[in-house]
Amino acid sequence: MISRIDLRGDALPEGPALRDLLPRADFDVAAALDKVRPICEAVHHRGDAALIDFAEKFDGVRLEQVRVPAEALDKALKELDPAVRAALEESIRRARLVHREQRRTTHTTQVVPGGSVTEKWLPVDRVGLYAPGGRSVYPSSVVMNVVPAQEAGVESIALASPAQAEFGGLPHPTILAACALLGVDEVYAAGGATAVAMFAYGTESCPPADMVTGPGNIWVAAAKRYFTGKIGIDAEAGPTEIAVLADETADPVHVASDLISQAEHDPLAAAVLVTDSVALADAVEKELEPQVAATKHIEDRIVPALKGRQSAIVLVDGIDEGLRVVDAYGAEHLEIQTADAAAVADRVRNAGAIFIGPWAPVSLGDYAAGSNHVLPTGGCACHSSGLSVQSFLRGIHIVDYTRDALAEVAHHVVTLAEAEDLPAHGAAIKARFGWKVPEGK
Repeated sequence: MISRIDLRGDALPEGPALRDLLPRADFDVAAALDKVRPICEAVHHRGDAALIDFAEKFDGVRLEQVRVPAEALDKALKELDPAVRAALEESIRRARLVHREQRRTTHTTQVVPGGSVTEKWLPVDRVGLYAPGGRSVYPSSVVMNVVPAQEAGVESIALASPAQAEFGGLPHPTILAACALLGVDEVYAAGGATAVAMFAYGTESCPPADMVTGPGNIWVAAAKRYFTGKIGIDAEAGPTEIAVLADETADPVHVASDLISQAEHDPLAAAVLVTDSVALADAVEKELEPQVAATKHIEDRIVPALKGRQSAIVLVDGIDEGLRVVDAYGAEHLEIQTADAAAVADRVRNAGAIFIGPWAPVSLGDYAAGSNHVLPTGGCACHSSGLSVQSFLRGIHIVDYTRDALAEVAHHVVTLAEAEDLPAHGAAIKARFGWKVPEGK
């Protein structure tokens, strides 16, 4: 059901050579870009009419309007299963606890007497958030997008999720209920590239946003790439992935269940076990069969994901080598199921989120750990972070110098300007001192 890659024996290669040996899904955003370009430009030129036409084409429902009426949000919350409401409320509570601690404060550095630089943090004015609605419904993604934006102080928050024919063209009612719980009343029935284009360009019913965040399929990722530079984005999210670094102390039942939990997202989802224990590898492989047979989404998601080129059991000589492999892989979700797991986790450099030991599975982070589940995929954890309050903040430097403080450093500024052959830069300093530069210190 899952392939093996044996990296024992010979020394592991470095850098790109090691990354090339590891499993990864085919996810060609560049190819998708050509297909989303005309969709985005149609929204640009035709606004809501294009959104309505594309909802009919892609989602099979003809909308009367793109914006979700307030009464639909109220109705969804009123009719929400009480157990689901309680779970969402707890997820929101825990997410707020964590994200509130991420707030940044204004800080002033006194560089010299009379000369200071203050870093001031301001939220973006308006964000468009996306909650997927393809194979599954993701109210948890509503929580993970909205909470950090609210805790950052974003004043204008809009959310889009695909129209559902089953619900008369509205997004899934659980999505709407989650929005209502969070106090988000600006919600649109728009999916994929059309939603990103709506936020980027604006339409008759939706003002343009400064930033778009949220996970989605390849069309969402391609649209984000198309608009990079025009709007801010969080990341070009690819298929979800889990890597488990485990030794002989790990429970194969736990490991197998965690691999399956990610595989059920999508046939391109990646499930990777890195271990120095052949016995564990054998036990996990044996355990996959009955667990897969006992669950849902077997043939359309889980089996294709586990059998795909993006999933594998990777055998290594030891935990040191395993750490090199998981750092090269840069997993969206990384579980450490080893002896002294916390110490091993402390040595990891590249991961979207790290889950320590047998009682912190990825599923906990997906819903109720308090952490954010919008994380870098496709190896981007080596340079990018997951969604957080900081994603919605901009740092602005405020420079405040007196005459004496400028005079002290003026000759250095002029010297560097002349070294770069930019004499007007130096002249802007000289003009303030009657064209005679103070000697400074």
